[in-house]
Amino acid sequence: MEAHDLRAIANRMRRRDLHAVYEAGAGHIGGEMSVTDLLTALYFHIMNVNPLEPRDPNRDRMVLSKGHAALALYVVLAEKGFIPKEELSTFLKPHSRLNGHPNCVKVPGVETNTGPLGHGLPVAVGMAKAAKLNGQRWRTFVIVGDGEMQEGSNWEAIMAAAQFELDNLTLIIDHNGLQQGARLAETNNIAPLAPKLNAFGWKVEEIDGHDMDQICKAVSVETTSKGKPKCVIAQTTKGQGISFMSDNVAWHHKVPNHEQFEQAMKELEEAANEYAP
Repeated sequence: MEAHDLRAIANRMRRRDLHAVYEAGAGHIGGEMSVTDLLTALYFHIMNVNPLEPRDPNRDRMVLSKGHAALALYVVLAEKGFIPKEELSTFLKPHSRLNGHPNCVKVPGVETNTGPLGHGLPVAVGMAKAAKLNGQRWRTFVIVGDGEMQEGSNWEAIMAAAQFELDNLTLIIDHNGLQQGARLAETNNIAPLAPKLNAFGWKVEEIDGHDMDQICKAVSVETTSKGKPKCVIAQTTKGQGISFMSDNVAWHHKVPNHEQFEQAMKELEEAANEYAP
């Protein structure tokens, strides 16, 4: 798909995410808005996945390590056809399979359960290593939050990926500068991240995480380096696309009231007009 089409899909997904959070009265909308463009580019431009065969052994894998942003993943899975779009209305409802964190047993298209931060990248390293051992060409992608990069398990996985020369692994850091309750810089400022990943033997690229052209190029197989895992540091904005949520730590898991919901939806709908044919 062209970047214009991808932006239109991402905008539609943001509106559906907003609606589901408002309906459920819960969610992590700020981080969902920041990660939406990354998920859109992966599922609609880069990855080899088939909703009719969600366990195809030759599929690409995507691990959403920042599992609290599960709703953004559910929305993209619905948009892609893995689950019915109408099921999004059951998010967080009793007996719904769309829980607050992804569950690979219940939801087709989810590769592994995530929630406890720092677990997704180690699992993804195992997936990428398995592909190498089996001589398979499928790729593994993992999205982590920048606050999550404070977890030591991630750095153990980073060392292992370099040791095993996992050039079929792409780590994407959703670098919005905010985590629950505070800015990254005020908590445990691990930025700048690029020189650290470089020092561990990774190929690193920093991009605008809301620019579809930059995202698609950065995660394409053509930009990988033989024998090196790749890290894409995506500079994003928490609450992207909604003025009063943008770069505002309060919206890590705050729910909009009716007035805020109407304003946010209006802003997203106005932006959608830019992508209308």
